[in-house]
Amino acid sequence: MKNEHPPVLVIASHNTGKIREFEHVFTPHWRIEPQAAFGVSEAAETGLTFLENALIKARHACTETGNAALADDSGLVVPALGGEPGLHSARYSGGDNTANNALLLENMRAFQGADRAAFYVAVLVLLKHADDPTPIIAEGRWHGHIAESPKGNGGFGYDPIFIPEGSTQHAAELSTEEKNRVSHRAIASAQLLVRLRE
Repeated sequence: MKNEHPPVLVIASHNTGKIREFEHVFTPHWRIEPQAAFGVSEAAETGLTFLENALIKARHACTETGNAALADDSGLVVPALGGEPGLHSARYSGGDNTANNALLLENMRAFQGADRAAFYVAVLVLLKHADDPTPIIAEGRWHGHIAESPKGNGGFGYDPIFIPEGSTQHAAELSTEEKNRVSHRAIASAQLLVRLRE
């Protein structure tokens, strides 16, 4: 008899926007559960790279739940600012998304043209268990530039001030379906699915 219950995959995040995006991609393969459903706390992100932080978060969720876990560490990188906000994207201003966007726009005031280039990066790590020695790792990058002012009500994070390459729309103006096709997280998720089938 075929098992009608897909295995549980814990999403090692409390970010509802990320969880929704992962549900969209991975629900056909797993039963998606946010780590909050198991009472899992946020892991201390002590890594110096997106990959290190994703591994820390995935291992923490596996250890706490006994299930496979998927973690993402992601952020916005602005080369003209030396890579900021980078690993500190979510905590850039010490405030919320609106405050983060305002601080980045202020820090970009002196930059024009190609110096306003930026890219989102997402690194995904899937661990089957806490001691899994062969994590499945995928990375996606979404290139674009920083707008002069925010626009749009969709997405989250820096989407209101990020204009994807080849587009005139801000990321926050894209439909959920469109963003789920082209974003850094979408690219990384597609890579991860390919590697899972290998």
